[in-house]
Amino acid sequence: MSDNPRLGILLMIATTMVFALQDAFSRHLAETYNVLTVVLFRYWFFAAFVIGRSALRPGGLRAAARTTQPLLQIFRGVLLVAEICVMVLAFTLLGLVQSHAIFAFYPLIIAILSGPVLGEKVGWRRRAAVAVGFVGVLIILRPGLAVFAPGALVALTAAAMFALYGLLTRMAARRDSADTSFFYTGVAGAVAISLVAPFWWAPMQTPLDWFWMGCLCLTGVLGHFLLIKAYEATEASTVQPFAYLQLVFGASIGIFVFGETLEWPVAAGAAVVIGAGLFTLWRERVRGARPRGARAAPGGVAP
Repeated sequence: MSDNPRLGILLMIATTMVFALQDAFSRHLAETYNVLTVVLFRYWFFAAFVIGRSALRPGGLRAAARTTQPLLQIFRGVLLVAEICVMVLAFTLLGLVQSHAIFAFYPLIIAILSGPVLGEKVGWRRRAAVAVGFVGVLIILRPGLAVFAPGALVALTAAAMFALYGLLTRMAARRDSADTSFFYTGVAGAVAISLVAPFWWAPMQTPLDWFWMGCLCLTGVLGHFLLIKAYEATEASTVQPFAYLQLVFGASIGIFVFGETLEWPVAAGAAVVIGAGLFTLWRERVRGARPRGARAAPGGVAP
């Protein structure tokens, strides 16, 4: 792997922009069609990309599919596609601004659960960062006003699911390559959504909707291509802090395209959550907790 931090950072910024666009297309389509139909098309395209990429790698599909922990890999893929469905639902209930602000809490969930799940040492600084981040979430939700709103609970559920996916990805990486994990992420997820979504099938109604669906599929593939290149360019710990820009780009699209509003509690709470998350990433880098070249997901919905 090369070590070009500037290129890696630029690629990560581009990745977050593309994924923010993907979220916008998902929200737009989910307002007309059910969430499962939207995710089904998106995952079919994503799985095709994963299979094509794996076929071109050394060893082909057989090497990519080879694993000693198939149940873990399959569960990861199913969990991620389920999380994406939940998050897209949150977009329709809350909008992009508040959904991304709440979802930004997921790295802190990973930080606190990495102890009991992965056996990593969780020091007082990391625990304190999680506590501060939770305060930020409470600022966003404003207990007594919106904490039990369906959209807020849906977004929090998506954050928890994605955090578990991140932990399982770290666990899988102990014995499998990133290519193998990527293969199962796409294929297992596509199979799972294909078994469920047809029961709620909603065909595209207009050529314009097909255009937006095409944009959704293309941004998904482009986002992952850029993400892969970012982690090939430099260490994950260098580029991961810039993944939080997806919140900025997503919120901007929500405000200027969908007419959403950015209320001060959401802005203040998101700033607290991001600050706590960046501190946690800095502590991981200081402790050397993140392996060189480890692959991680951006601070937003993937794939």
